[in-house]
Amino acid sequence: MIEVAELDLIAEARLNDGKALYAAGLYDSASYLCRYAIEVSLKARICRTLNWKGFPNTSSEWQFYRSFQTHDLEVLLKLAGQEDRIKKHHFTVWSAVTSWKSYSRYNKVGTVKREDAELMIHSVEQLLSAK
Repeated sequence: MIEVAELDLIAEARLNDGKALYAAGLYDSASYLCRYAIEVSLKARICRTLNWKGFPNTSSEWQFYRSFQTHDLEVLLKLAGQEDRIKKHHFTVWSAVTSWKSYSRYNKVGTVKREDAELMIHSVEQLLSAK
């Protein structure tokens, strides 16, 4: 299991990685890692909601939790029990984050523009602070 506190650290680290990539002009990768920060943060929230000590990490740990094994942010938001709150109070930034899909990582290099990456970073910062 990945402990909840570790998930929080990973989420912050991915946001910081995204900022560093943004500063280097690597907007596609910056957006990808920032979106991943939200995914990890939601998995930490799921653990808190369900009073789990950690999130499944190995094949044997996933045996009974396959429905949680997803990268879909909308599904994770529902599982975390935060859909109403986030969509009511943070709809604009949530929409910015969910506009990027996991399959977007296969987009042509240069697809994400500077202002899109900047919006992603700003949105992720707001959502992570809205725990």
